[in-house]
Amino acid sequence: MKTDYFPLISVIIPCLNEEKHIGRCLDSVINQDYPKEKFEILVIDGMSKDKTREMVSNYNKKYPSSKLLDNPKIITPSAMNIGIKNSKGEIIIKMDAHSVYEKDYISKCVKHLRESGADNVGGVLKTLPSKNNLIAKAIAFSLSHFFGASGSYFRMGVDKPREVDTVAFGCYWKKIFDKIGLFDERMAKIEDLELNFRLRKAGGKIILFPDIKASYYPSPDNLKDFFKHNFTDGVWATYPLKFGFVSGSLRHYIPLIFVLTLPLSIWPYILLSLFFSAQIAIQEKVLRYFFLMPIVFFSRHFSYGLGSVFGLLKLLK
Repeated sequence: MKTDYFPLISVIIPCLNEEKHIGRCLDSVINQDYPKEKFEILVIDGMSKDKTREMVSNYNKKYPSSKLLDNPKIITPSAMNIGIKNSKGEIIIKMDAHSVYEKDYISKCVKHLRESGADNVGGVLKTLPSKNNLIAKAIAFSLSHFFGASGSYFRMGVDKPREVDTVAFGCYWKKIFDKIGLFDERMAKIEDLELNFRLRKAGGKIILFPDIKASYYPSPDNLKDFFKHNFTDGVWATYPLKFGFVSGSLRHYIPLIFVLTLPLSIWPYILLSLFFSAQIAIQEKVLRYFFLMPIVFFSRHFSYGLGSVFGLLKLLK
């Protein structure tokens, strides 16, 4: 196939204080098997205070197709909008700084986008621990296990392509943003979900493909930060009601129901948590997971649900 048949791609990477991850992320993007002259890399930085900007600038010197752009508003949806407005590509691919991408990630995204008739395609994430310790590993397990991922297919994986309500890092035809608008900057933490809701409402199709693969390293690597992170996610499951947005998926509200019915749901929850924790302990042949996973699962579900309650309370202000 001649190079002329490859559409120009704009890779957009929002980031903030990512010195621990941005290097391996950019290495995996630069080393893609897609023709180098056919994609650009736009790193949109939320005014990082660590070495992120310096590291990205060094990549810019080596690879003229990569650029560093400022995001004074810091939040991800504004980063995406800055990237889209400054992009040259026919196709927009959002990538996460906490991830490493398979060598054929871009080529698979483009292939499936062109052949499937979809407006947005994405792949599955293999969640890996950010640190080599038991807590970080338990957190990674909780985010990819059915009990912790709550039916999120891009986290749990799929055997065959399937239509979904959202994907982790979307690959879109740029023209769809002219049709449905840019990312809603009021949705600081659920920008993908809200945009994909509008896309599907306009008749668009989103497909998850199992052969599009990336490895994801979650930022929380301890229980305190994990609790805070899930609490914030929980707030953004309900607070968008202020703007008239309601997620069509029940999975975003199950932790809220759990917290509100805690006296009734706690014992069935404990039994399920112990059952799944035992599965993980047996699978990994590490007995300590049987005692640790229930704590991690509870931290995820309770903090998310508590955040959702807080999000509802914020609506009263």
